[in-house]
Amino acid sequence: MQRVTISLSDELAQAFDELMARRGYSSRSEAVRDMLRRELGEEDLGRGAGGPCVAVLSYVFDHHERQLSSRLTGLQHDHHDMAIATMHAHINHDDCIETVILRGDSAKVESFARSVIAETGVRHGQVQLIPTAAASGAGMGYRRPGKR
Repeated sequence: MQRVTISLSDELAQAFDELMARRGYSSRSEAVRDMLRRELGEEDLGRGAGGPCVAVLSYVFDHHERQLSSRLTGLQHDHHDMAIATMHAHINHDDCIETVILRGDSAKVESFARSVIAETGVRHGQVQLIPTAAASGAGMGYRRPGKR
């Protein structure tokens, strides 16, 4: 582990300490590490760098839409290696919400999520991709693909 020293204005340091308190961090170091991991991971995903990820896909759909429930279930079965868990809840007489936890290559996961959201009768769909560490399980630090 390397030590990095930064200088902050009093106002920025106070705002950072307040953010840490709201989010439950016990140290500035852990808060900065999490922010860097998130920023670097989002940058990689934004560049289309691919790599492993987990994702949460949530969408509201009209369960009266012809064959939609069957199509959605079929899509998940067709991608059983990617769709690892699903939660379904009834919002009202017409609408349901589903949340699907996905895992795999970020480009494939995003493509699958977009295909679900594009189904006729699905609305308010959203996917959040979260980059994961290499399969080695070294989840504590961030490692750019191809770097040691």
